[in-house]
Amino acid sequence: MGQQTNQPLPRGYQLLNYTIVKPLSSGGFSIVYLAHDESDQPVAIKEYLPSSLVLRTSGDVVEPSNADYLPTFRYGLKCFFEEGKALAGIQHPNVVRVLNFFRANETVYMVMNYERGRTLQREIQLRPGPVKESMIRLVFGQLLNGLRDVHLHKLLHLDIKPANIYIRQDGTPVLLDFGSARQTLTDNNPRLSPMFTPGFAPPEQYRDRDNLGPWSDVYAVGASIFACMAKHAPQPGDARVIEDKYRPVSQNKVWREMYSPQLLELVDWCLQRDFMDRPQSVLQLQKELLRTDYQVPQVSMFKRVKEFLQRDLISRKD
Repeated sequence: MGQQTNQPLPRGYQLLNYTIVKPLSSGGFSIVYLAHDESDQPVAIKEYLPSSLVLRTSGDVVEPSNADYLPTFRYGLKCFFEEGKALAGIQHPNVVRVLNFFRANETVYMVMNYERGRTLQREIQLRPGPVKESMIRLVFGQLLNGLRDVHLHKLLHLDIKPANIYIRQDGTPVLLDFGSARQTLTDNNPRLSPMFTPGFAPPEQYRDRDNLGPWSDVYAVGASIFACMAKHAPQPGDARVIEDKYRPVSQNKVWREMYSPQLLELVDWCLQRDFMDRPQSVLQLQKELLRTDYQVPQVSMFKRVKEFLQRDLISRKD
């Protein structure tokens, strides 16, 4: 099934009591808009708009591009609506706040707090070298507070990655853009292409939904910490099942010069292919991240960054 280009709602469009300002992002599953509420406060609105199933070339109403797709689209509406309802019950400073969710234009909308800052992915890109261990422990230590609350509500995120971790202007992290509705929709409808983020999705997310659990989000957290160190994601989970090329970071001389053994071993623990070999709960992971007795190698950050960039350049040439 080919991907289609959906027309976003225009600037100034009145959606219930919200006024659309502009699109913020779009993907194969949804469009996210910046909007203002009746008090002129900014909000983010996520519109359920799977481009594989529906097409909007003009106007505002969403219509299936093929009558055969209507049952799948409606099932996705149900998943998206239920996810919004569940998320609205979570009020945690490290989880995006869902303010409202409603039906309009033959689809569903989720209204969320509009956060100011930038993603962890952008933070990684802007830094000349790896992210410091102190920042990794601070960001993920707080983020796991929110993820614990998500799991307590019997939800999984299923799309944790640096692009979905937002760093507010005050330095606190917030978890964005849950993928559980996308996962449910694609798993139950083989005509749709799975929506995974290579490198961050664990092996069981590709082919064995029965084994999904908190440990699946733990894998993605480990992969996100790895990306803070390496500036790229680890080998995709499905490829690791065929030929595992992941080299434990605890055995990597470069990382041993930059990070404590405890943090490196923690990443390796999270990235175990077998879900039974990983931390089984966020609490297990968080206890290790919040330890204060770790020892970072006493090498100047300038030297670490310089050596990292030199080695990275050589490896890319090879």
